Amino acid sequence: MSGVRARFAPSPTGELHIGGARTALFNYLYVHNAGGKLILRIDDTDLERSRSDYIDKLIASMQWLGLKWDEGPYYQSQRLDQYTREAERLISENKAYRCYCSTEMLADGRSEAKKESKAYLYPGSCRNLSEGQEEEFRNEGRTPVVRLLTPEQDVTVVRDQIRGEVSFENASIDDFIIIKSNGLPTYNFASIVDDLQMEITHVIRAEEHLSNTPRQQLCVNALGYELPYFAHVPMILAPDRSKLSKRHGATSVEEFYSEGYLPEALINYMALLGWSPGAGGEEEIFSLAEMVNRFDLNKVTKTAAVYDVTKLSWMNSHYIREYDLDKLTGAAIPFFEQQGLIESPLNNNDYEYLKQVIATVRERAKTLVEMAEISSYFYRDQFDYEQKGVNKHFAKENAAEHVRRAAEELEKLEPYDKESIEALYRSLSEDLGISTGRLIHPTRLSITGRTAGPGLFDIMALLGRKRTVERLKKAAAFIEGGLTEQ
Repeated sequence: MSGVRARFAPSPTGELHIGGARTALFNYLYVHNAGGKLILRIDDTDLERSRSDYIDKLIASMQWLGLKWDEGPYYQSQRLDQYTREAERLISENKAYRCYCSTEMLADGRSEAKKESKAYLYPGSCRNLSEGQEEEFRNEGRTPVVRLLTPEQDVTVVRDQIRGEVSFENASIDDFIIIKSNGLPTYNFASIVDDLQMEITHVIRAEEHLSNTPRQQLCVNALGYELPYFAHVPMILAPDRSKLSKRHGATSVEEFYSEGYLPEALINYMALLGWSPGAGGEEEIFSLAEMVNRFDLNKVTKTAAVYDVTKLSWMNSHYIREYDLDKLTGAAIPFFEQQGLIESPLNNNDYEYLKQVIATVRERAKTLVEMAEISSYFYRDQFDYEQKGVNKHFAKENAAEHVRRAAEELEKLEPYDKESIEALYRSLSEDLGISTGRLIHPTRLSITGRTAGPGLFDIMALLGRKRTVERLKKAAAFIEGGLTEQ
């Protein structure tokens, strides 16, 4: 199995979609399980739609996900001579031919087929042209395409490692184009020539490419190579089982990054879109190394997987809780910057403070965006109080007196730390003859503006005595002023 070679071959016509990323992941898991190699190839022969910035984004997305490749990236646009040479060889061996049919002639054929409710198949008009006829067409200024000569009888059988045997009637496959009139190869020809020349043993790709496979197998047969193994992984559908699109939320790796997902969480989630690790199917959290050890194409399903952002967010919250704190802090810095809470580069004190903030709030955050949002009161002294909290906690009898008394006691407290603050609040609530909650809830609202969050005494200790006391006094004045003018 050490000779296993698989490839991930995206087209740089857009950002790396979750479906493409899942395909890259399955290739990665398969080759590493087999001790093989992963080749990265950029299929960029669509010159009109391919863009260099998309190539940069594809590579950056792969790197962020941690999906390292062993060879490449190779670029089809730099291999055009290879496709031309192979096509010329097929022509010389009478396995392909030049076709000079005009666009108008082909359009007429399609129109007739449409009238008869039939699929249009090229009729092979140029199959047996003489040299003289070809020369005459060239003199007319016609630029030919190159078509593969395909069999008209029998079937082409695709032996798919996930779907089993899938048969295609050769009568339904016409002499398809392998080199276009502009000299560029078609997808099916370029892709399989690359796979063969790069000695790819396993082609693991999306289900949508299954219909391309019989044409590629016919190219392999004509070229005289050994067929690679094919495996077509299931589609990823939206929750309503429609085609996944932007209206269903984030769909590209870049979007998942910008929304604050961790790469390990996205990798873990994508692995379970169409793959079952077995062992009862209850385990859901896996490291990349664990996935490699357990991955098996036989456990990839044939049925479509359904995208579920709720489950992804749950997984992400798990990884946020379990992440190394320094690593999590580094990942969170851009999101705190976006909120205007910090500015890079951070000095040691600011970094340590951020680290403590993250340690305090991480249990309650599903994404890094959410983590930054719920951390704002650690950095901003100006904020509004949640109205529901004002109505429930500030409007109670003696609320201002309780909050002001807490501020006075905290000013004298030594040492000022979490344990001492908690002990003070237990004692003070007894002195005031109220429940601890009657003191804790208005305090939380006073110093955070919110009714829920991390442990109150953790927040108070991290904010420090000065900022905590100032916020409590400000809240007391707000209550005494009639709960107006936030």
